[in-house]
Amino acid sequence: MRIMPLMTRDDVRALLGRHQDALNRHDVTALAGMYADDAVLVSPMFQTVRGRRAIAESFVRLFEVFPDYTLTVKDALFLAEGDRAAQFSTVTGTHRVELYGLPPTGQTIEYHAARLYTVVDGLIAAEQRIYDFAGVLERLEKTRVDRELALASVVQQTLMARTSSSGSFFEIVGASLPCRAIGGDFLEYRGLSSGAFGLAIGDVSGKGPAAALVAAMLQGMFAMVDEIPAAPGAMVARLNRALCRRGIAPRYATFFYGILEPDGRFTYSSAGHPPPLVVRGDRVELLTTGGPILGVFESAAYPSDSLVLAPGDVIVYYSDGVTDAETFEGEDFGMARLVEAVRRQHGARPRACVDGLLATVRAFVGTASSVDDATIAVLRYD
Repeated sequence: MRIMPLMTRDDVRALLGRHQDALNRHDVTALAGMYADDAVLVSPMFQTVRGRRAIAESFVRLFEVFPDYTLTVKDALFLAEGDRAAQFSTVTGTHRVELYGLPPTGQTIEYHAARLYTVVDGLIAAEQRIYDFAGVLERLEKTRVDRELALASVVQQTLMARTSSSGSFFEIVGASLPCRAIGGDFLEYRGLSSGAFGLAIGDVSGKGPAAALVAAMLQGMFAMVDEIPAAPGAMVARLNRALCRRGIAPRYATFFYGILEPDGRFTYSSAGHPPPLVVRGDRVELLTTGGPILGVFESAAYPSDSLVLAPGDVIVYYSDGVTDAETFEGEDFGMARLVEAVRRQHGARPRACVDGLLATVRAFVGTASSVDDATIAVLRYD
């Protein structure tokens, strides 16, 4: 029995180089010859394909969908270890036949693809493709996009924190009003294992699907880092580093996180977010301690600060869609009007306070269209 020598990294790179060349030449025969008889291919487009002949047929279909299919790979985006390899590429092609239920648009689309390979005896034994279609669907059929945005809106509302919550020492009510079907604001709050209560508000720059995707990612990251006990400033710094390493530029996010203890101590840190208002009787204070926006400066510091609330004290969280709300004439609602509106709600329970604040903003704006997402949350210490 002849034993094939183990392939080196250079051998695997050379094989995948020939594979890329055959892809760009649309040479189905050459491509099929690089797969084992019992090879398995998994992709979003063709699901699971088994066997060399079936894989060859999938390439025929691929080149029908994209007659000018072109794959570009950068050498730096190649990883190999033993019989496993990963290749990251950019694919371009013209949408000329039905794709994912969408009629042809004739538009050139571009997407990123990751291909994971297992190589055995000089042949590809397994291949898995992962596609990133970010931005592609925006250029395809508007009706399909509208349906997906409607579904995304439902999903986003599901991901948002509950509209209200209460415990033995607090009550909170929140509302978020996107200016489009989906937006970049989010609220997240939860009881902590220590017995305290944490509330976060975030606002991703921009609007629409892109901002909503980054907001969902930020919300997911927060849920993970929040599991590790830390002061709010340390937690925000951890979140900032994670976002910077994700490379979300040119987008960024503002963020505020606070923890309320049963004894009334409230500890917080802000990342460039509009300062929440603390209402103590007739006095209104701003919570300003923190650092810069998230996702820009990886080494940024986020100090924490704390204060002690008395029973009946209220904290009003909001996004800049509230203070930036405009009339037809371009006049902003502004901080001064917000403070005055909060004072008028003195003594109201959180639900009535949120409803009253939103009603005040709507009355000021009148029939002018919203230009940004507006989020308000009212936390009362009892």
